[in-house]
Formats: sequence, C-alpha cells, structure tokens
Amino acid sequence: MPAEPTALRRSLPNALTIARIVLAGVFFALLALHRPGEPTDTTLLIAAGLFLVAALTDALDGHLARKWRVVSRFGRVMDPFADKVLVLGAFIMLAGPGFAGAPRADAPPLQLTGVEPWMVVVILARELLVTSLRGLVEAEGGDFSASWSGKWKMILQSVAVPLILVLVAITPVGPGSVSRWVIDTTVWLTVAVTALSAIPYLRRAFARKGQ
Repeated sequence: MPAEPTALRRSLPNALTIARIVLAGVFFALLALHRPGEPTDTTLLIAAGLFLVAALTDALDGHLARKWRVVSRFGRVMDPFADKVLVLGAFIMLAGPGFAGAPRADAPPLQLTGVEPWMVVVILARELLVTSLRGLVEAEGGDFSASWSGKWKMILQSVAVPLILVLVAITPVGPGSVSRWVIDTTVWLTVAVTALSAIPYLRRAFARKGQ
C-alpha cells in the first residue's frame, strides 16, 4: 500500500499553480509599463524571465501532482485556468498599443512584436473551442486529456513570448532587419500551430459522437 502523501506534497503542486497566477499578474504589470521609444529594455527582459519561470511551473505542478498522486479538484480547475491567463494575457498585451511602432505615412504603424489583434482572436477561439469540447466529453464521462498537439502548442507559445520580448528589448526590429524576420516567422508559426493543434481534439470529439 503506497504511503500517505505528506502535507508538503499535497500542497506544493497547488502552490505552484497559484504562484503562476501571481507571476502572470506581475508579468502583465511589467508589460504595461512599456512604451515605444522609452528606455524600458530591462523591464522587458525581466518580463521575459518571469514568463519563463511561470511556464516552468506549468510543467512542474502537473508532473508533481501525478507523480505523488495528489491530483486535486482545485488543481484540475485552476491549472488550465492559470495556463490560459498567462498565455492569452501575454498575446493580448503583445498586440496592444504599448508595442505599436512610430506612425508611418504610407502604412499603419508597425507592431513591434508582430502580434496583430486578429491573431489573438485565433488563439482565443482555439482555446475556447477545445475547452468547450473538453467540458462536453468529460461531462459524459469521457477522457479528454491533453494531446501531444496541445503540449507542443504550449511549448511553442512558451518559447515565442520571451523570445519576442528579448528581441524587442535588445535589437532593432524595423522592417528588413533580421530580428523582424525572426519575430514575424515565430509569430506566424505559433499562430498556425495553435490553430492546427485543435484538429486532434475535434477528431476525438467527433469520433466519440460517432460511437
């Protein structure tokens, strides 16, 4: 018979989840301080570091909860909630006016991060779709745990956000620059993978309905 989990093991995964929400709040506050043309490079670098730490807690809390067999109702609800707050909030901030470049006479202002509002809509729609499908399937007693497509999507998002922030902080990101190409490629790849990652979930949901 396995030993009863200690109080530390029962509480640590949930504490990491709560810490991720707190870190997300600090991360958003730091991004809100950014203004194009102002010397806030250090602020963006700190924000990138905080995002990475928060993303690591996402990988760690679920792993520990399963390893120690201390998965709780709180964790099942708050863990995905914390993930979505962190990632969706990050892309909303990156698409905001705080990262708009100088106005141009012949074109709209360049978004320094490469993230446009419609891209945030695509990412948000994917999350709402998968969350809704998960609720329907699990309400019927089915298993709708994360697939590898969802895990790779999260990994790519967790790399893309800090990479973009670091490049904006320490390199020129104007049209034609190498950093501009890296940022645009990273953003488009992230949006594409995020959207396509919903396909396996749709297949699983329709397959279950067809049974």
